[in-house]
Amino acid sequence: MGLFDFLKPKSNNGQFVSEPAFNSNREKQMQMTPQTIEQLRNLNVTADRELKLEYFFYTNNADKAKQLATEIEKLDYTVQHGVSAGDKNLFVVTGRTTKMKMSDEVVKQWTKQMCELGYKFDCEFDGWGTETDQE
Repeated sequence: MGLFDFLKPKSNNGQFVSEPAFNSNREKQMQMTPQTIEQLRNLNVTADRELKLEYFFYTNNADKAKQLATEIEKLDYTVQHGVSAGDKNLFVVTGRTTKMKMSDEVVKQWTKQMCELGYKFDCEFDGWGTETDQE
């Protein structure tokens, strides 16, 4: 059993993210975001502080990863895509956003946007992180 077997499609149509899986993941990401923001608050990151976020997506096809990366570039984010180091059957899209305010509402809206953008290109948004010691 591979590390990401639970993410793999159960059908043979090549789809990576089913609608139920998308809905479940979006709900999970929306629940995790306030917890992550709370951790940032504990590190003295205020709502008006601006940070770049690192983001992660997975999919089962190099073309889907490339299409998502192309769309993300339009947001002026840094982006890379390629084969996942953990599973050669998966493709990862990752990079950093431009700086954004670390307010609850801004980050929650961004998280929702990333979930939906990933689904549009049959990729799963796997979350985000940040570093508090940015310039």
